[in-house]
Amino acid sequence: MAAMADPSTTVLDVFDPSNVNLSDVSDELYKQIICFLNARSSPPESNIGLRISALFVILVTASLTTLFPVVTTRVHLFHVPLYVYIFARYFGAGIIIATAFIHLLDPAYEAIGPYTCVGLTKGWKGYSWPPSIAMGSAMLIFLLDFGAEWYVERTFGLEHQHKAVEETPREETAPGPDNRSAPSGHPLRGRQLSVVSHHSHQFLHSADQDDDLLHSEPEIAESTAVEEKAAVAERDVETVPSSTTPIGARETERGFRSQIAAFMILEFGVIVHSVIIGLNLGASGDEFTSLYPVVVFHQAFEGLGIGARLSVIPFPPRFTWLPWSFCALYGLSTPLALAAGLFIAKAYDPASFTASIVSGVLDSISAGILLYTGLVELLARDFLFNPDRTRKTKRICFMLGSLFLGLFLMALLGKWA
Repeated sequence: MAAMADPSTTVLDVFDPSNVNLSDVSDELYKQIICFLNARSSPPESNIGLRISALFVILVTASLTTLFPVVTTRVHLFHVPLYVYIFARYFGAGIIIATAFIHLLDPAYEAIGPYTCVGLTKGWKGYSWPPSIAMGSAMLIFLLDFGAEWYVERTFGLEHQHKAVEETPREETAPGPDNRSAPSGHPLRGRQLSVVSHHSHQFLHSADQDDDLLHSEPEIAESTAVEEKAAVAERDVETVPSSTTPIGARETERGFRSQIAAFMILEFGVIVHSVIIGLNLGASGDEFTSLYPVVVFHQAFEGLGIGARLSVIPFPPRFTWLPWSFCALYGLSTPLALAAGLFIAKAYDPASFTASIVSGVLDSISAGILLYTGLVELLARDFLFNPDRTRKTKRICFMLGSLFLGLFLMALLGKWA
């Protein structure tokens, strides 16, 4: 049987599946069998109307779910119960972690793993590339994250430990909601330094989970611990911690600079994944009908994770447009890639040798990004190393339940896509 001269040559041109001697399988024959089995079964020929509708359905659902956490924390007209926001935030964290393992690392193995058409080719053979690429990606993100944190500490003189909490607050005037000084006798007067000192290093990475400390109503948010606990005990109404709660321009700048780089890397990984999904969906064959609803839910859940992560970043006034731009960028990524996939469907084969290398490498890189973000930025900093973590058992259980529900549902979607 003739060997494939060029690894990019279509297997169907050199392999005769009706004439295979399985009693003596050489490495080259084994590779040709695997490449033949991985080849695209049928090019897209039908359901053009359904494929076009997917552009708008995915655009709307992905955009709305991404915007929801951002709108609830930045637009004061929306009074969303606190538990709705907490659900969206930690459900989204579970989505990000499951996406890394199930929807990125596993497809990377299918594209460039040891027992694939690419993995059996000279130069790729004999090594498991997906986990090594993901590991390198995760460690690179660690270095970038650490570098950004180090820069912020050196620039703003921010201590990594929480020494500021031990300092005695001085009697200084605290700004009101419009950044004007609070009048004499106002409950905010003399509280600014104690509140700002509480929002130390950890606050720059993770918004507070307990409205005992960061409430959308400034009179309660910046009261003393005793006054606040009494006020919360008397009221059953809980609202979403607002990302626009006045904590000082310098503190906002610190939080923004320490978080924006990590978020941009996260969004890059998710968008790369979304583009690959769009291209493959647009160029898919008869399986499009079953993939369509799964991709809609997939992009909606993933958008919720992006929006939840974005909602905790304190944006300075000069960058108030930035969160909306990030939401729009994610919402447009899959529809535009889907449109491109429809346009080049006849020429683009997702199962081709080159396409498998590109998607496998990019999926591995994105998996490393999302693994680091999900496990370190979201879980470790929110649950393990957050001194502002809520002490309420009910809320902790709800946060964990939301996290594992998102993890389970996104992992379940991996059965179909």
